[in-house]
Amino acid sequence: MKDGVRHPTPISPELGTHDGLAYALFMPEREPDVGVVILHGAGSAKESHFDFARGCRADGMAALAFDARGHGRSEGRFGPGAFDDALAMAGLLGSYAPRVGVRGSSMGGFQAIHTAAQAREQGNPLCAVVAICPAPAAGLLRFLRSERRVEFDCDTEACEPWLESLDTFEAAGRLGPDTALLLMHARGDEQVPYTVSEQVYEAAVEPKRLLIVPGGHHRSVQHDEELQAVARKFIRDAARRL
Repeated sequence: MKDGVRHPTPISPELGTHDGLAYALFMPEREPDVGVVILHGAGSAKESHFDFARGCRADGMAALAFDARGHGRSEGRFGPGAFDDALAMAGLLGSYAPRVGVRGSSMGGFQAIHTAAQAREQGNPLCAVVAICPAPAAGLLRFLRSERRVEFDCDTEACEPWLESLDTFEAAGRLGPDTALLLMHARGDEQVPYTVSEQVYEAAVEPKRLLIVPGGHHRSVQHDEELQAVARKFIRDAARRL
C-alpha cells in the first residue's frame, strides 16, 4: 500500500443465476426501501456497474446488476427477449424491495425505456427509469447493419425486424405518470448524440428530467460519483411519491 493506509475490502455481492441470466445482488444492512435493476451497454458486463451498485447499497437501496444474454456469464444470445429478461430481474429484485426502478446506459438505456413501457402496459409499473446516453432503436439497427464488428453474441437475424418494430421515443411517451424518467447525457458523447436524449425528453410525459452535462464522452456520465448520487436520489424520490 503506497499511501500506508489500509482500505476496507468491499463487501462482495450475492452472485446467482435466474433463467440462465447471471446476476449480482447488492443488499444494504437494513431493509431497503427501493431497489434498482442495472442494465449495461453493448459489449459490456454487470461488473462495469458495480461502482453504482455499491453506492446504492451504501444509501440503503438494493441493487441488482446482471449480464444481458450474449454477454458475460449469461446464457443465450441477445435478442427480442431482452425486455422480458429485464422484467424478470425486476421481479426478482421486487422480492427484496417494495418498489423497483431501472438504470441503464447506452444499449442499457434503450432497454430501460422499453422495459418500463412494457411493465406499465402489463399493469406493474416500475417507479423510475434512469437512461444514460440511451441508444435509440433506430441507432442500434444502423449499428447492426453497418460493417462494425458486434462485440457480443447477438441474434442479428431476429434483432433486425425486432428493432424495426420499436420506436424509443414513442415508448418514452408511454411511461408516465407512474414511472418517472431521468435522462442523463454528456454533450461530448461521440457515439450517441446528446440530441437523442433531448428528443426522448420531448416525447416523454411528466414526471421527467433532462440533464445534459458539458463535455465528457459516451461513458463519462455513468461513472461520475456526483451524477450517480443524482440518479439514486431521483429513483428514491420517485418511489416515495407512489
